[in-house]
Amino acid sequence: MSGYQAIKFEVMQRIHKRTYAPGGSIPNEVELAVEFKVARATVNRALRELSDEGVLERKRHSGTRVSALRTRHAKLEIPLIRLEIENSGATYDYRLIEQIKVAAPKWLVERLTLAPEQQVIHLTCLHFKSGVPFILENRWINLEAVPQAAFADFHSNNPNEWLIGQMPFTKAEFSFSAVALDLKASKLLNTKPKSASFVAERVTWLGHCAVTYAQLTYAPGYKMELRPKP
Repeated sequence: MSGYQAIKFEVMQRIHKRTYAPGGSIPNEVELAVEFKVARATVNRALRELSDEGVLERKRHSGTRVSALRTRHAKLEIPLIRLEIENSGATYDYRLIEQIKVAAPKWLVERLTLAPEQQVIHLTCLHFKSGVPFILENRWINLEAVPQAAFADFHSNNPNEWLIGQMPFTKAEFSFSAVALDLKASKLLNTKPKSASFVAERVTWLGHCAVTYAQLTYAPGYKMELRPKP
């Protein structure tokens, strides 16, 4: 990597490790130039590109901070499942079914542009609406981006809220489809096999690094509603 690319990489690594926390300041250009033994212009280019990618926020006279965005608005926002359920007047509950550390499968490597054999956390969990299975969540967390996920307690913290509280992100990709439930999903959602179900898929990124891929399978009968923000 060239000089400015090496600095970009190191700054991203420090953000991933939370040495530079979301919303927090980072050293100024002069300090980083001294640390990395490069010209200030080299640091400026690295920070400018990270700012253009949405990783950093730079303001004249107030320095440079790590983006503190928890939800990033485009056409949609990343919702909190718990709040979606509670706002409907129902009670929320959650159960972790499985948590394993594995090498990313080939399809995930290609989908998220990961290195071969990149380690990920795979989570399978259920979200309940007034005691009834509502969403089956399959989630993969990139440990290069979020190394602390390897030690997180997902029995008591659902990954949806945990990630929003832990990591900023700069881009989210959404896709939606209708599927016929397989035997495993239908059993977990307590419905008939091959029932029609709404599936939402989401990938979030920090700069060019994928943070997580989530597949949310809703119980049959779910209706998605989009409302303009006031």
